[in-house]
Amino acid sequence: MLDRDGYRPNVGIILTNAKNEVFWGKRVREHSWQFPQGGIKPGESPEAAMYRELLEEVGLLPQHVKILGRTRDWLRYEVPTNWVRREWRGSYKGQKQIWFLLRLVGRDSDVCLRATNHPEFDGWRWNDYWAPVDAVIEFKRDVYERALSELARFMRGVESHHAYLARTSTQSEQ
Repeated sequence: MLDRDGYRPNVGIILTNAKNEVFWGKRVREHSWQFPQGGIKPGESPEAAMYRELLEEVGLLPQHVKILGRTRDWLRYEVPTNWVRREWRGSYKGQKQIWFLLRLVGRDSDVCLRATNHPEFDGWRWNDYWAPVDAVIEFKRDVYERALSELARFMRGVESHHAYLARTSTQSEQ
């Protein structure tokens, strides 16, 4: 289902732990990592889609998480033409996403990447809050930075992206 501008409605999930680290999933049989995300079905609310995707991709139930916040509006990214399915070319531009910030209130062991017959991820780890901005595929970087920036206000003790960049560049120079 595409909107009239060619964007597929979608949810993105930033799952955090008590150390303010974020869940980072490794896509099945690929060397790419990303946040959980997925399409919103017709008639489904963004929150319902988020819980469905959370179960499908991470194996977590609503009782395992607490919603800390969500983006106010859709964040969009365009997908390069060479990544678009042939039958969608010409009509599909990319994704428009509502992002949710969640806190894991369960245990790490509650994560189950094999909750469905078609897993999205075959590995995962906790990362610094801002690390995904530089690690995700390039065409998603801006939307990741915008989502993390907007949702950082719901987090205590998370440094700004600028401070993170300064700290990590100083560490790499040592």
